[in-house]
Amino acid sequence: MAKRGRRATFEERVSVCEALESGISADTVARVMNVSRTSVFFWWRIYRLQGPEALATKPTPGPKAHLDETQMARLRGIITGQNPQQLDFGPALWTREIVGELIDRLFGVRFSLVHVGTILAKLGLSPQRPLYRAYERDPDRVAEWKEKTFPQIQAQAKKQGAAIFFADEASVRTVYHAGTTWAPAGETPVVTGTGKTRSISMVSAVSPRGELHFQVRQTGIRKEEFLEFCKTLITEAGRPVYLIVDNSQVHRSKILREFVQQSNGMLTVFFLPPYSPDLNPDEWVWKT
Repeated sequence: MAKRGRRATFEERVSVCEALESGISADTVARVMNVSRTSVFFWWRIYRLQGPEALATKPTPGPKAHLDETQMARLRGIITGQNPQQLDFGPALWTREIVGELIDRLFGVRFSLVHVGTILAKLGLSPQRPLYRAYERDPDRVAEWKEKTFPQIQAQAKKQGAAIFFADEASVRTVYHAGTTWAPAGETPVVTGTGKTRSISMVSAVSPRGELHFQVRQTGIRKEEFLEFCKTLITEAGRPVYLIVDNSQVHRSKILREFVQQSNGMLTVFFLPPYSPDLNPDEWVWKT
């Protein structure tokens, strides 16, 4: 059993000294109180020279805040405005370890991980699951799409009586499991299954109002399969379709362009700005 030493309370330290004053041996006091002989004699010396009040335990001071308001503001601006990868830290996500390294790099001060977490909380920051954005994307083109291009598409679709859909493709492995499962607390559950896996490809189109059309295929979604999906979508919609997609080769295929030209206005394809999957609500169809 570990000896108490510094963890002894004020009352316990005074009791040790009073026991020694009454004639009990240091060995006996140390054994009964579970402290070392060194602690016994150290406290007794203080007791005799300074009195019992000097044996009071002093609270351990926490780490001092070495960052002033200007430094805190600068730190917050960097964390919210950039990712670690842009600052040559390697990973693209902020962790307490990396923030601690950043503080040391900027201000020459090192903190424990606990105190780094306290600083982040004071800055109004919390750990969250991020949304990913490609740094290659053009903010001006994204803004133009939101403020000008898409409103024009909506107005044109309304005038023509067309349905607007956003389309996207995805694939999933047959052994993939989403969600949670009940299991004993503290024990990570293990889902058993076959080691033989295959992928299933899916294509879907969703309207701004949530109308969903989709197909599931055992083969990949190639240009031929996507064209067939577009034809089915037109039939199921029963009216002209304005289809908004990303810039993948499947969506820019020659056979799709030829079909659009021959469709007599039943299919019109629009392209999102590059590197902007967040503008496509169909991205979330397979992520839910």
